[in-house]
Amino acid sequence: MAKPQNKKAPKSFEQTLWDTADKLRGTVESSEYKHVVLSLIFLKFVSDKFEERKRALIVEGKEKYVDMVEFYAMNNVFYLPPEARWSYIQKNAKQGDIALKIDTALSTIEKTNKSLRGALPDNYFSRLGIDVSKLAALIDSIDNIDTVEDREQDVVGRVYEYFLGKFAATEGKGGGEFYTPKCVVNLLAEMIEPFEGKIYDPCCGSGGMFVQSIKFVESHQGNQKDISIYGQEYTATTYKLAKMNLAIRGIAGNLGDVPADSFFKDQHPDLKADFILANPPFNMDQWRAPDELTDDPRWAGYEVPPTGNANYAWILHMIAKLSEHGTAGFVMANGSMSTNTKGEGAIRQKIIENDLVDCMIALPGQLFYTTQIPVCLWFLTKNKKAQTIPGHSDSNHRNREGETLFIDARNMGSMISRVHKELTPDDIAHIARTYHAWRGEAKDGDYEDVPGFCKAVSIKDIKANDYVLTPGRYVGAAEIEDDGVPFEVKMEELSKTLYRQMAEGEKLDKVIRGNLEGLGYGE
Repeated sequence: MAKPQNKKAPKSFEQTLWDTADKLRGTVESSEYKHVVLSLIFLKFVSDKFEERKRALIVEGKEKYVDMVEFYAMNNVFYLPPEARWSYIQKNAKQGDIALKIDTALSTIEKTNKSLRGALPDNYFSRLGIDVSKLAALIDSIDNIDTVEDREQDVVGRVYEYFLGKFAATEGKGGGEFYTPKCVVNLLAEMIEPFEGKIYDPCCGSGGMFVQSIKFVESHQGNQKDISIYGQEYTATTYKLAKMNLAIRGIAGNLGDVPADSFFKDQHPDLKADFILANPPFNMDQWRAPDELTDDPRWAGYEVPPTGNANYAWILHMIAKLSEHGTAGFVMANGSMSTNTKGEGAIRQKIIENDLVDCMIALPGQLFYTTQIPVCLWFLTKNKKAQTIPGHSDSNHRNREGETLFIDARNMGSMISRVHKELTPDDIAHIARTYHAWRGEAKDGDYEDVPGFCKAVSIKDIKANDYVLTPGRYVGAAEIEDDGVPFEVKMEELSKTLYRQMAEGEKLDKVIRGNLEGLGYGE
């Protein structure tokens, strides 16, 4: 009788596409080929949107307008000249000059559409010298994606998100510079609930915080038009990734005119944001020279952040950017919660005394591609007084003045690979529900301290703990459930086990002594 064969689960189209793209490795550095792949996906997407709009104009009897940019821009569609269209690239995929044709197409799209200026890779394909057959195979795979067929499924958005995560995992430490794990971004959005107002990320990477904010608004029946996006990114290639990531989703955002350092070239100097979501680079050293930015207004009322670590410079930068009722949620290295190095403790003390710390969350380790160490989430707010929640006219915050919520989520999450962990949707919902119950916003129960998990703490108690913000110091130990077995019974069973083990130990001692004597090592 033949053995039943184990059938492998069919690959998703994202995985199939990744397998094709991954063949570029070896001829192109992984840090480079993500721009090759994502640029082609972008080109396919904008071409599909263009062709769809062109057909609609013809059906509407407006054929004479099919080459007028304005009739595409009015529907948030990019106009593409013939040499920039996917059909042209696909037709010439096996030609020796296909790399040059792709570079020309991307350059033409930038020149034709103002909103894409500075967004697309510049001469990547020609410069990298990619094998024509491998590039043609990749183009054929991407050609199978119908990017506009299922708007509800956000096909191209799924592909982009999948690829960004896969590239981050493949590149390890370097990959994490442009990508924050999706579960962490989801948790930040569920916590601060960016319904309406200005959203800011001073180190936006590939734009994941913005994408998730928009998804949050849409999933809660909000209006995307109520959100304004502002960001900044220092690395030029990552800046381009962010602009493409927003463009394929039809998200308008101001990421500054050029990639730039938020400390030295703030491109939103007058911005006051209602929501800040960020994942600043961990423990950046030598981010400024000793004589630079010493009188910067962003540090007003605080000590100047030390040159050896930018963590508190990022924190003070974000505090300076918050509006009167703004809330910030951001990722930090665990050391930020307790450090006293070169004035950092004094800055943290002042932030606490100014009653800005709303919530602190300790996360489990192994969530990030950049590091295996655990990290934490900070939530700061300018106003803890009772107030109406944006987007929730029938709800109000409770007054939280002089109080901070601590959540210890270190034991949460599930391993998704040998080295990486992920917060599950249930984990995220549980943490967010706890926070919103404490803020007086939850509709499914009041807040209660849970030993080992969460505790509301006064500034006085934080002061008594030397202004340390580590959740484990406050939440205590989880209560051990009573199994119903009387103490006397347990003690008798444990004693019998102990005596039995001691007797076995004596027997083993005799055997060992006998073996040693046989070898001539007796007493």
